[in-house]
Amino acid sequence: MNNYETVFILTPVLSEDQAKEAVKKFEDEIQSLGGKLKHSESWGLKKLAYPIQKKTTGFYFMLEFEGAGDIIGQLELSMKRDERIIRFLTVKMDKHHAAWAEKRKSRIKGAKTATAEA
Repeated sequence: MNNYETVFILTPVLSEDQAKEAVKKFEDEIQSLGGKLKHSESWGLKKLAYPIQKKTTGFYFMLEFEGAGDIIGQLELSMKRDERIIRFLTVKMDKHHAAWAEKRKSRIKGAKTATAEA
């Protein structure tokens, strides 16, 4: 089992509910392909570096999961077929990337609890 991280951009014309539905679809697909979802994160609506399909903004999402190498092809094929996704990138995480991701998640979790207490 390898660790992977997929970042994808959804079209900005979607409502927040539609964006959550699209993310849920890919989370479920990872699990149905035999993968284990470790972390899901929304980065919000951001400006793109250059226009894609005449759009200058997009909803960014990141999924971190564990699975066999053969699920990547199937997951990326379904992302290509989904018209709501304008770009995606999947990378295999090595041990340094995984350690950095864990540190980042704990830092984010700590910041959320600090703001909740204030």
